[in-house]
Amino acid sequence: MLPTRHLLEFLLTIYVLILIPGPSVLFVVSRGVALGRRAALATVAGNAGGLLLQGTLVTVGIGSVVARSDAVFTALKLIGAAYLVFLGIKNIRDRRSLAALFSPSAAADPKPVGRIVREGFFVGATNPKGVLIFTAVLPQFIDRSQGHVTLQLAVLGAICVVIALLSDGAWAIASGTAREWLGRSPRRLEAMTSTGGAMLIALGVGLAVTGRRN
Repeated sequence: MLPTRHLLEFLLTIYVLILIPGPSVLFVVSRGVALGRRAALATVAGNAGGLLLQGTLVTVGIGSVVARSDAVFTALKLIGAAYLVFLGIKNIRDRRSLAALFSPSAAADPKPVGRIVREGFFVGATNPKGVLIFTAVLPQFIDRSQGHVTLQLAVLGAICVVIALLSDGAWAIASGTAREWLGRSPRRLEAMTSTGGAMLIALGVGLAVTGRRN
């Protein structure tokens, strides 16, 4: 059952929230620049899986627990933030080897796709923005007069995942295309890899120190 009374408003709200660069978008872009389109799209697939897990947990009731418990929310946020900082440091540390590995004359994608998907899944599953979308935004668009609240929540969550796939997929293709241009110069790729790593670190630190909003 799909609530239609505020469907257009819901679609616009979710699209804007997902489009704004957050952990998932920046992670996809960093993968695209460092590893190319294939890796970026694999990251998108993994991230969508993580987002789907969040939506499923909310649907079965954990969303209300996260919404009420500062401790649960903070723990999830800190895990995601620590992982982003780790990946950012690794990006900066390995910038020269990445530039050599991902130059046009080198192998296009030496990293196993399964590993890339798993990394994307972890970022998506621990993305605090996704938690906030499912626990604070989606319930506002439920039409209780139609009944079947759980089913409505599941349908709206699935729509969020589809929108994320399309939006993040566009970021993946764009960043992968930019990578081909950057790959012509190792220094460009080193600079972009370092910049992406710094962005991930800054984002992780920002998530860790930002307080919870009502």
